[in-house]
Amino acid sequence: MSLEQQAFKGVIWSVIQNWGSQVVSLIVFLILARLLTPEAFGLVALANTFLLFMQILLEQGFTQALIQRQELEPEHLNTAFLTNVLIGICLTILGWFMADTIAGMFDQPKLVPILKCFSILFSINSLRHVQEAILSRKMAFKIMAIRTLIAIFLGGIVGIVMAISGFGVWSLVSQQIVFESVSVLVLWQAVDWRPEWQFSRRHFQDLFSFGINVVGFKFLRFINKRSDNLIIGFFLGEIALGYYAIAYRVLEVMTQLLVSTSNQVALPTFAKLQTEPERFRQAFCRVTKLTSLIAFPTFLGMVALTPEIVTVVFGSQWIPSIPIMRILAFAGILYSLSYFNASVLMALGKPDWRLWISFMEALLSCIACLVAVKWGITAVAFAHVMSLYVVFPVGQIAVSKLIHVPMATYFQQFIVPLVSTYIMVVSILALKYFLGSSVNSGFLLISGTVTGMMIYGFMIRILDPELFSYLLQLFGTLKSKKT
Repeated sequence: MSLEQQAFKGVIWSVIQNWGSQVVSLIVFLILARLLTPEAFGLVALANTFLLFMQILLEQGFTQALIQRQELEPEHLNTAFLTNVLIGICLTILGWFMADTIAGMFDQPKLVPILKCFSILFSINSLRHVQEAILSRKMAFKIMAIRTLIAIFLGGIVGIVMAISGFGVWSLVSQQIVFESVSVLVLWQAVDWRPEWQFSRRHFQDLFSFGINVVGFKFLRFINKRSDNLIIGFFLGEIALGYYAIAYRVLEVMTQLLVSTSNQVALPTFAKLQTEPERFRQAFCRVTKLTSLIAFPTFLGMVALTPEIVTVVFGSQWIPSIPIMRILAFAGILYSLSYFNASVLMALGKPDWRLWISFMEALLSCIACLVAVKWGITAVAFAHVMSLYVVFPVGQIAVSKLIHVPMATYFQQFIVPLVSTYIMVVSILALKYFLGSSVNSGFLLISGTVTGMMIYGFMIRILDPELFSYLLQLFGTLKSKKT
């Protein structure tokens, strides 16, 4: 099987994995949105913020280091596994005993039991990283998809049943614990490799020299993506954070569904093309264009239909989230433009470049959000998004120089999707204007979505018939491979 065929097959199974997990998670999320108050969502958002921070320390960037290495020895796997397990146990103990202190910082005693339960996940997650790296190197995304679907299905059942039964935020906590536990069990069943209890200092240094840059990048990305949560929670309280968390969760789901699916396959694919610059450039431009074809209409369509989405899907109690969701949608557009930059820098062994770019994003985002917080959550959202756009050219210039793709060639990939999306959005807004208040929000949401999809597809066919034919051929190829 050729690398292109492997990548296409990886994409389809990655789609199944991401969409399956996100659909079930979204069901649980929507049920919680109907049952819980903004205050409850704010508490969960704070707890998840600290969970994500500790997870950065857990992995140490070893998963990416194992995937990226062209020559991998057994000692690399054993050393990575033992390091992860030891750190996982330490973080569980640390998280348990720091729960009271963290909750006290925000004057939220209800956080204590949530943080203590989440701390268990550090030990559980430490058992899966090496197995995931092995499967990623083999591009065995089918196994990873099946693993995710089984785990998310069982965890989703627990979460939904508990939410309906009135357990509130604990449905989400239990769902995460069940998901991670089942995920580890399935991975160990699927991967033949078993650790040997040996630790190699030399192999640790091999992984650490690469992984430390990944850790630094993830830490800075955490600040960039979560500093707004901490600032809102600290200065504006848990209710304001609840409204913000709902809007940000929608952005995360859309990004996961539409962009990170391809990125999961991109790193191992780009890594295999390190010695073939021309194929590397072609692969980068192609995957960027295909991603923008989906991301542009989705995020800008969401801007046009945000009031209907919030009212129909989440309920009228979440109306204050509408302006926040609209602003954050523009961050989703930016993610679609730059999402593959990280994979390129990692595949070509430039994690330090990635680190410096992330440092600029994190620093600017923190400063902007701290300045904007006195004007409320909408201002914080705007400041966060604007900081991303200010740093965006720096990352693009770095990637363009590294793989020798002119900026003009890069931006050319977005002309047809952007023009088609513009006409689509105008059509949706015109439909909403003419229908006005004569129909309910549900009908507006459905009719706007259908109209937008039809207009967008028609414009792609008119503006770029060759691209339209390629998409039809690609979907047909993927369908035949799947069957």
